[in-house]
Amino acid sequence: MSGTAGATKPHEIVERALELSRADGCVVIADEASSANLRWAGNALTTNGVTRGRTLTVIATVDGGQGAAAGVVSRSAVSAEELEPLVRAAEAAARAAGPAEDARPLVSGAPAAADFTAPPAETNSEVFAAFAPALGEAFATARAGGRELYGFAYHEVTSTYLGTSAGLRLRHDQPTGTLELNAKTPDRAKSAWAGAATRDFTDVDPLALEADLARRLAWASRRVELPAGRYETLLPPTAVADLMIYQLWSSSARDAAEGRTVFSKPGGGTRIGEKLATLPLTLRSDPAEPGLESAPFVINHSSGDDSSVFDNGLPVGPVDWVRDGTLNQLKTTRHTASLTGVPVAPGGDNLMLDGGGERSLDEMVADTERGLLLTCLWYIREVDPATLLLTGLTRDGVYLVEHGEVTAEVNNFRFNESPVDLLGRAVEAGRTERTLPREWSDWFTRAAAPALRIPDFNMSSVSQGV
Repeated sequence: MSGTAGATKPHEIVERALELSRADGCVVIADEASSANLRWAGNALTTNGVTRGRTLTVIATVDGGQGAAAGVVSRSAVSAEELEPLVRAAEAAARAAGPAEDARPLVSGAPAAADFTAPPAETNSEVFAAFAPALGEAFATARAGGRELYGFAYHEVTSTYLGTSAGLRLRHDQPTGTLELNAKTPDRAKSAWAGAATRDFTDVDPLALEADLARRLAWASRRVELPAGRYETLLPPTAVADLMIYQLWSSSARDAAEGRTVFSKPGGGTRIGEKLATLPLTLRSDPAEPGLESAPFVINHSSGDDSSVFDNGLPVGPVDWVRDGTLNQLKTTRHTASLTGVPVAPGGDNLMLDGGGERSLDEMVADTERGLLLTCLWYIREVDPATLLLTGLTRDGVYLVEHGEVTAEVNNFRFNESPVDLLGRAVEAGRTERTLPREWSDWFTRAAAPALRIPDFNMSSVSQGV
C-alpha cells in the first residue's frame, strides 16, 4: 500500500468517491484487510508474515432511455490522487454498457453504522499468542511419537465500508481464521489431516488435533485394498459441509425456474415445498449464528446469476434453505425474486446443517458393523447440473470399520454422488459441530455440520492418491 493511500481513512475515501460521482447513482465499497500467517514443516516453523491492503470498488449507475446500466471498477492501493480517475472509469463503463437486466433502485433507509468513521479492525501476529506455544508442544509430542507435522495457520480481518448515493453508510468487520494440520510418517507414505475454522484462534487446540492425527496414523498401520463399489460410509462434518456448500452455490431460484438445475420441477417451476430428506435435516444460513457471524447486509462487488450490485446494502437475515427435510427456499436477488415469485433471499456467508442427532462421530463408528470412515474430500467437480452429480476424491485417510472399531486404512476412491440425493439417503445424522470445509476453505469457511451415515455411498473407482 502506498503511503498516500495509507494516510486516507477508509470512510473518508468512500465519502470522497461519492462526492466525485457524476452518475445517477453510485455505490462505493472499501475493503480494508490485514492478515497474519504461520507455516511449518517437519515439526518446525518455517515462515510467518503479516500483510495489509485496501481494495476500492466503485459502482456507477446511469439511467438511460432503455433502462439503468452499471459500470464496476475495482483497484487495489488507491491513493487520493487516483480516486477521481477510478470514479470516472466506473462512469465510463456504465455509459458503455447496455441496460442492466438486474437494475433496481439502490437500497436506502438503513440507519448509518455507528462505527462507520472508526478505524478498520486489524490483526497481527499477536493473534497466535496462545496458539503458537501450544503448536510447539504439538511438535514435541509428534517428534517423540515418530510423526512429522506440516501445515499453516492463517488469520485475516476485513473491514468493509459501504456507502451509496442513496444514503447508506454501512460497515462490517469480518475475522476469518483457518488451521490445516497434516501428520505424516517419516517415510511420507501415510498422511492424516485435520482442520479448524476460527474467528480468533482462542478456541483451537493443536495438541488435541495432533492426538487425533496420531490415532489416525495408528489406524493406518494395517492396510486393506478394497474395490470400487457402494459402501456404508460415515461422512465427517468437513466432508458434509463441502457437499452442502456446493448445493447452496447451485441453488439459484432463476436457474431452477428455467429448468436448468436439480431444483427444477418437471414441467416448470421449482421444487420448493418438496420433501428432500426423510431425516429432519435443516440447512440454514444466519449472519448472527454464534461463532460463525457474517455480514448482515449484501456486499456485492459484481453482478452474477444470483447476485446484483444494485442489491448492495440489502439486509441479510436468517434463511432455512431446507427445513425439516423439505426444500424451503432458493437464492434470489430482488430481480430474480420478481421473475420467479420466490421471496428475496441473498446467499449469505455461512451455512449450517442441523440433523437433530446428538451422537459424536466416534459413537457412530462404534455402532457400525462394517463400513468406511472418511477424513475429507477434495477436487470436487460438477458432472451433471440437472442432478447436481458431483465427482471428487477422498484424501488423507479412508478407514475400514468392522464390528464398531476401525481396523485398517484402505485405498482412496473417486466418488460420484449428488448432495441432494445424499440428503435423501442419509439414515443417521450426528451432532452438529463447527468445521472447516477443506475443499472450499479458500472461499467459504463459516460452516457447521453433523456427520452423516450413508448406507450406499458410491465409490465409483479406486484412486491412487494419498
